[in-house]
Amino acid sequence: SGWWIALPPQFLMGPSKDEICENPRFIIGGANRTDICQGDLGDCWFLAAIACLTLNERLLFRVIPHDQSFTENYAGIFHFQFWRYGDWVDVVIDDCLPTYNDQLVFTKSNHRNEFWSALLEKAYAKLHGSYEALKGGNTTEAMEDFTGGVTEFFEIKDAPRDMYKIMKKAIERGSLMGCSIDDGTNMTYGTSPSGLKMGELIARMVRNMDNSQFRDSDLVPRGSEDRPTRTIVPVQYETRMACGLVKGHAYSVTGLEEALFKGEKVKLVRLRNPWGQVEWNGSWSDGWKDWSFVDKAEKARLQHQVTEDGEFWMSYDDFIYHFTKLEICNLTADALESDKLQTWTVSVNEGRWVRGCSAGGCRNFPDTFWTNPQYRLKLLEEDDDPDDSEVICSFLVALMQKNRRKDRKLGANLFTIGFAIYEMHGNKQHLQKDFFLYNASKARSKTYINMREVSERFRLPPSEYVIVPSTYEPHQEGEFILRVFSEKRNLSEEVENTISVDRPVPIIFVSDRANSNKELGVDQESEEGKDKTSPDKQEKSPQPLPGNTDQESEEQMQFRNIFRQIAGDDMEVCADELKNILNTVVNKHKDLKTQGFTLESCRSMIALMDVSFPPSLEKNTIQATQTTSCSPMLPSAGFHLNSQLYDIITMRYADKHMNIDFDSFICCFVRLEGMFSKWGATLPRSGA
Repeated sequence: SGWWIALPPQFLMGPSKDEICENPRFIIGGANRTDICQGDLGDCWFLAAIACLTLNERLLFRVIPHDQSFTENYAGIFHFQFWRYGDWVDVVIDDCLPTYNDQLVFTKSNHRNEFWSALLEKAYAKLHGSYEALKGGNTTEAMEDFTGGVTEFFEIKDAPRDMYKIMKKAIERGSLMGCSIDDGTNMTYGTSPSGLKMGELIARMVRNMDNSQFRDSDLVPRGSEDRPTRTIVPVQYETRMACGLVKGHAYSVTGLEEALFKGEKVKLVRLRNPWGQVEWNGSWSDGWKDWSFVDKAEKARLQHQVTEDGEFWMSYDDFIYHFTKLEICNLTADALESDKLQTWTVSVNEGRWVRGCSAGGCRNFPDTFWTNPQYRLKLLEEDDDPDDSEVICSFLVALMQKNRRKDRKLGANLFTIGFAIYEMHGNKQHLQKDFFLYNASKARSKTYINMREVSERFRLPPSEYVIVPSTYEPHQEGEFILRVFSEKRNLSEEVENTISVDRPVPIIFVSDRANSNKELGVDQESEEGKDKTSPDKQEKSPQPLPGNTDQESEEQMQFRNIFRQIAGDDMEVCADELKNILNTVVNKHKDLKTQGFTLESCRSMIALMDVSFPPSLEKNTIQATQTTSCSPMLPSAGFHLNSQLYDIITMRYADKHMNIDFDSFICCFVRLEGMFSKWGATLPRSGA
């Protein structure tokens, strides 16, 4: 049903539009920002983004496809489109909406028979798994899901001097903007007091309705069937200030203008409260007494009217005094500081942090930071800016974590994320621990923060760089998408190790070497056409193989004696016998913290020596894997793997504490040796 909340029995999820009103309409007279009135769901951040969306018809009808209605070709369903981590997805819903006493519980229009905003909210709730998942958020999330754009986040107290110019140009380019007043508690808007569940919120709303806590609506009637003169006042947990503004609440920025007032130009900002009511009551508000000094033509241009619709003007000076945060969603990540539009190149990489392998945390954890995914960025050309003498490349990095809101009901919360950028020339392998110990970052995100996306604009010289995205704490597992926007051409790709193995010089026992040399001697004699029966030739000692001594070590001799005792004259053993041999040797080394070899690991070793086993599974396993290094054990043993192989090894052999015991390590080692022995010549050199 999409609820995932405990509902009072009076609530219904089933009523369709026919049970709520007569003559239902999808959109009446065009979709605009006054069609959005918040109900009792804490999703003002989402509704503020919708209000911004209505200002750009092209964007609006990308999200709400044309030719949908309750009449022509009506089938009881509607579909909406959202950007989802690099792709546009289509979400289909029916026309049933949650109601109480024939009134919509959540988002509604200001006329009773218009439903596009309520259905859009339902589709977005379905995308995230439930209505409950929409409680609390940042306007940037919905803005990006509506456009596929990238958002820049401004702390207004630290904003540049030309902030008004930036906002003005953003409006002209169709960028979406939202703002808020920090309540000093968190980074999300529309949240309820700690511990208050959705069922309790709705129960309070029901009590409000039963107690007839309504007010007269000042909404201007539009369409054939308007909402009743009494409207539900949203349950308001955000803090309302004396000036009429609300802390911890998201507003839409819907316009910027300059107006003449008493012979002077005044910069104005138009905002909208998604509640559809509760407005600013200071200068330039709807009821401001000094509107009488404003020219009638100027009033008409500003569309001034005294209505309680949630929209109002305020001066830019008042705006920067009261508001603390501004979010601008750039549709093409264009340079707001520039006087001209620029075409940006975008590269997209998807990745994940895997606990115990590639989730290394931030630089505060040097032992694991290097294990994070790494992405090589080549900035190839400098910006075309005649006013800038520096040889500089402008680019924007955006790191977004995936599916955390959808998985909230499973206990998932947003991780605290960030990234760092290092300069590195010509590197095609995963950077190791020592590099980060002795090299400082060239740039990084300003802070690690628990938001869905962290983005930052940078200016660096053309060169090769490595971007390292990470969570703040290590061992936090999740997926992410990393986007890089640059004014000029850039190349961005994941840094991967080439799959390879360093073959050590084999250890050959004396008797084995003698047999091997004997065979070599025979070959030499055959080539030279010499008499194979000549005693002189048979007694001549062949040259020893390189890298081996003529004598076995004491440990090798002990091992051979134990092996001969158990194997017998044929010098062959089964898995059980091999287990006894190895455990006899291992038990003499008290420093090894192991319970010995298992039957399974011994079977793996024997299988390694069997050249006849079918290799198709192992070959497919290696060919299908790719992505960053995690443990120094395997590289020190000569195995160089990519990160997806490390992910697989970690999931297969590590325990719940991300430790690999001795026996499991041997099993892993043997299996890798078998794969490289069989397929080393056919491994892809690119690491793919």
